[in-house]
Amino acid sequence: MQRKALLAAWALPATIGLIATVLLILGDDAALRLRYDRAAVASGQFLRLVSGHGVHLGPAHYLMNIAGLALTWYLVGAAFSLVHWLLIIAASIVLIDLGLWFLIPGLAWYVGLSGLLHGMLAAGIAGIWRTRRLEAMIIAAVLVVKLGYEALVGPLPGSAATAGGNVVTEAHLLGALGGFAAGMLFSNRVRPEASI
Repeated sequence: MQRKALLAAWALPATIGLIATVLLILGDDAALRLRYDRAAVASGQFLRLVSGHGVHLGPAHYLMNIAGLALTWYLVGAAFSLVHWLLIIAASIVLIDLGLWFLIPGLAWYVGLSGLLHGMLAAGIAGIWRTRRLEAMIIAAVLVVKLGYEALVGPLPGSAATAGGNVVTEAHLLGALGGFAAGMLFSNRVRPEASI
């Protein structure tokens, strides 16, 4: 793949990563001001519904999410056009935020890209299903087992310690549901490109 095409193919995850990097550099004060915070949202700070997905608990949490973003994009990034990916991201964020608000009213705050990453991966599974069925089945099996484990047992062993705080596994499931629904909608309308 030529350099220009490679840069174009990775522009979206690079932009997401850059935003997360800048927010990390701005420090803990920015994270407190931008995280999903139930009380702040209730008082009208609606930007937090989006910005909370870009801030992290610290460098370890950030690195976990950036690595997850790179892996997700490598596996399924070519499944949709840029416009469809933006809509998938929006659908995942909306479902995560609605779910956190209405289904988990006791959750005071939330940060991180992990819910969104689960949404992107689930959408990508729908997007590659027709052309890369074996890969899609393997990725889907891993995702379903992970989500099932989190629903029945809790966070994966070591994930909370590595991230530096509690893992909101419900955000993973909500993101996956939103992403998969959007991915199914768009996979019927677009022909997936070749793997990156």
